Amino acid sequence: MSTYYGRHFVTTEWDRELPLHLTSVGLVEQSPIDRENGFGSLHWLHTVEGSGLFTVNGITMKLQPNHGILMKAGTPHSYRPESERWTTWYMTFDGALANPIVASLSLPLNAPVSWSDNSPLSFIHEQYGEKFGYSFDFAGVNGSLEVYAFLALLKKYGQSSGQISLSKGHERLKPIYLLIEERYGDAALGLDRMAQQLGVSPQYLNKLFRLSWGMSPYQYLVQFRIQKSKEKLLADRDRTVKDIAADVGFQDDSHFVHTFRKQSGMTPVQFRSLFGQ
Repeated sequence: MSTYYGRHFVTTEWDRELPLHLTSVGLVEQSPIDRENGFGSLHWLHTVEGSGLFTVNGITMKLQPNHGILMKAGTPHSYRPESERWTTWYMTFDGALANPIVASLSLPLNAPVSWSDNSPLSFIHEQYGEKFGYSFDFAGVNGSLEVYAFLALLKKYGQSSGQISLSKGHERLKPIYLLIEERYGDAALGLDRMAQQLGVSPQYLNKLFRLSWGMSPYQYLVQFRIQKSKEKLLADRDRTVKDIAADVGFQDDSHFVHTFRKQSGMTPVQFRSLFGQ
């Protein structure tokens, strides 16, 4: 078991202006807590060993290893050990953009989050134990970076409400990414071919892509083709737009120009003129 630790950080006027500000972090043997008025900042807590009972909004949930919860500031809650020893890791933070950043990452608040045993979240308490030196090591921008790195891990590996994690979703879709990389220039490549590559129905592939990217696989393919066309427009200025359109999978160069303008706000010729020097 890792050695227990804890740090609380000085908050300066400059820290309050940062998008994110780390206020405390630690690994502790958890005792019962009852906060009628909630905590003063955003508060993350997860189980490392043992188990505990966490109550929020009248609902009590069990936090076993690799289970945690992110609490919004001011939310009444309580928690207590269920096992003889309950070891938890916590991080508290605020900042000028803390709430908008959490919202933009679509991280669940006041609800349980879980992850697999091999996720970096399973070892984060050990990493912080090794990082700790002096409190000022995590002050200011350094602390802000630590908070964002943690939130990114939570976004990537956390699972909520039975949905697969972002990392598992991307891993499942890897054959499609490779197919698009290798065959984006094939005008016949479409949703049916991509679904066949993964061995699922087109409808299910659409669902998987929307969970991972917020767009359909065909939209992803079109954006990929446009990005590749930009590389080609700049790499060889003597090639015609029509040739490049065909290279990236567009059968009709007028459709290519229309799509390029819609995504980039300019035509391929204008793009080449603006960025080609």
